[in-house]
Amino acid sequence: MREPVVSESVSETSEGPAETPVEPVQAPDPSAESAAEEATEETQAAEITFDEQFYPARPKALRPIARRRQFFAARPSLEFDGLNKTYVDWLRNQSMLGDANTMARQLSGQASMWQNAYARPNPRAAVEKAPVWFTAYPLSFITRENQSFLAALGDPELWKAFREIGIRGLHTGPVKLAGGISGWSQTPSVDGHFDRISMAIDSAFGTEEEFRQMCEIAAEHDGTVIDDIVPGHTGKGADFRLAEMNFRDYPGIYHMVDIPEEDWHLLPDVPEGKDSVNISPEAEQALQQAGYIIGRLQRVIFYEPGVKETNWSATRPVADTTGQVRRWVYLHYFKAGQPSINWLDPTFAGMRLVVGDALHSLLDLGTGALRLDANGFLGVEKSAEEQPGWSEGHPLSEAANQLIGSMIRKVGGFSFQELNLTIDDIKAQSEAGADLSYDFITRPAYHYSLVTGDTEFLRLTLRLAMEIGVDQASLVHALQNHDELTYELLHFAAGHRDDVFELGGEELTGAEVAEKVQQTLRERLTGESGPYNALFTTNGIACTTASFIMAAIGIQDPDSVTPEQEAQIRDVHVLLSMYNALQPGVFALSGWDLTGIIALPRDVVGELTAQGDTRWINRGAHDLMGTRPDAVRSAAGMPRARSLYGSLPEQLKDPDSYARRLQEILRVRETSGIATSTLLDVPDVSNRALLVLVNQLGDGNLEVTVLNFSDQDIAGSIQSPHLVPGATVHDLFSSTDVGQVDDLHSFFLELGPHQGTALVLREPEPVEEEPAAGSAN
Repeated sequence: MREPVVSESVSETSEGPAETPVEPVQAPDPSAESAAEEATEETQAAEITFDEQFYPARPKALRPIARRRQFFAARPSLEFDGLNKTYVDWLRNQSMLGDANTMARQLSGQASMWQNAYARPNPRAAVEKAPVWFTAYPLSFITRENQSFLAALGDPELWKAFREIGIRGLHTGPVKLAGGISGWSQTPSVDGHFDRISMAIDSAFGTEEEFRQMCEIAAEHDGTVIDDIVPGHTGKGADFRLAEMNFRDYPGIYHMVDIPEEDWHLLPDVPEGKDSVNISPEAEQALQQAGYIIGRLQRVIFYEPGVKETNWSATRPVADTTGQVRRWVYLHYFKAGQPSINWLDPTFAGMRLVVGDALHSLLDLGTGALRLDANGFLGVEKSAEEQPGWSEGHPLSEAANQLIGSMIRKVGGFSFQELNLTIDDIKAQSEAGADLSYDFITRPAYHYSLVTGDTEFLRLTLRLAMEIGVDQASLVHALQNHDELTYELLHFAAGHRDDVFELGGEELTGAEVAEKVQQTLRERLTGESGPYNALFTTNGIACTTASFIMAAIGIQDPDSVTPEQEAQIRDVHVLLSMYNALQPGVFALSGWDLTGIIALPRDVVGELTAQGDTRWINRGAHDLMGTRPDAVRSAAGMPRARSLYGSLPEQLKDPDSYARRLQEILRVRETSGIATSTLLDVPDVSNRALLVLVNQLGDGNLEVTVLNFSDQDIAGSIQSPHLVPGATVHDLFSSTDVGQVDDLHSFFLELGPHQGTALVLREPEPVEEEPAAGSAN
């Protein structure tokens, strides 16, 4: 067993972002001295459940034992280093690596670990299980008075509304403890709770029992809960502090290098009150030349002068368990508070930590799937002199993702990844890793189509994905999530920057294509055109779907929006929902979409955006179920944003609301089987604002999605070699026949401004020939 429990840990006493000291409550038994040494874990026999009687091969939901707690008497010295044994033991009892070891010991050697196929991704099985997802964000979710976020997500009334609309998956967002540890106190998250420091649920969001209850309610409504793991980094929690102290195999979790004291002159001084400092490009080069680090990488994500100029930071001096004082340089692809995990250390400590976190979510909490965050950056390697280190599209990332995805499938779950990489890399990552990938391929392209009223670039990206072999059914097509509108377009700007593409009647290199699209979006969505939106570093634009639409259709002042303009915003929102839903794959949307949230004024979240992270303007608090109409903030403190559509209960009373129109889209999607269809063709169009997708359904019939990205009426011909002459064209929304395919493999269609539809082609029945006169029967 791990060390026994008497006092509460940071993970169970934290109330949220504020620093929370942990008070010791009881003296240890002297005989427990040996508790500091690793002991073999014992698995308690679980009482057999009804499920196990009838499905003996189904994996058991085994729960870790006595996690994250520790005896100690009174607060000892304030030296937070390796010489303070009590402090070291306190950290060990809340470390993720320790909990991963506990999980592993309970599951190893169990027959239930071998009952599922796991080697190959199965995107269509994942889509069938959860074809439409609601993406939640804990910090922005307004709940009832004294109700936790997790209790609100487990509300049967919410799931009743979801089921009525057609939503069957719930992505919770990050709800486990995040941020860091400084001394005996927890420090706030630096990246929206994606800097994980524990497997414990953050008490600011609820309890483990509320999480399990949410999973049970979801299952009762034919739903699936999707949790997050972060294979790329942790926060600066117990695991990182133990790594700084060179304790056992904890340094092996991270890309960190011990710098001998004689070379500390190569390191910058750490400012007073800080635990690390970002090194300059000059220091990065000096450390590389000295043979300590691999130096600069292919790009600096979240680059900010004076804040993050390289991907490396240096720690303050820290005494280890032998008394030796050490300073480390550690890698962080993202922020300094997110040290990167090392997937090829001889201890494989990082791998054990991540896999343990995944198994805890699936087999203890009861989720059905996991999102893999930052999993495209799991390999890093030295390159030739003067060349940046190889850090993107690395084979180690592919191997690590195969291991993670296989383990998740091995226990009956599925996974999806958010990889903003080239189309080629997304294809490579999908062959053996996660079951589904986020659609960064066409997301900026359909935004560009709306801004320009021209679908040429969208058609180009869709065709490239088909040519490279990316199955649209393996993608998660999403409206808004917690991040910015990402428009880095890495396929064009990086992987194929020198290739030539045709766009707008010009031959442009990939780099020129990316810059043209990015500059157009910057001009049309920010500045005078959209002063309520904001640039987010070089990655994209901070905006909600509704505030993006407002800028795209020419609304400059959110406070002067007329009822007619609100109706137009809703029409466009429905069009974008059609694009994402009426094609193969998962369709995902958020509470910001369902309630029509517009961006927060920058001064309202000025403290949060002070370091350049403008994404907080698109994370306004919203009241999905209308439980607290007078609330001005979420429980986590996010300011309430303006809603154009109202709560779900209000919308479900109105047949013209966004939610009711979305329900009809999802009905068509579900009954026709579009979600698991196969994209056959993205044909040329008779009007530049049209988009046509030809999909083959599971029953062999063809479905044609037609969308008008302009504010004008369109009447034109829909043509594709896949369309069979003589086939009847049936509109799935109106349930009427609207035409017939002619001998040119085309049919005529009319669409109003920002409208779309889904059509199924029914081939004519073959005519049996009459037997010739006088022939034998």
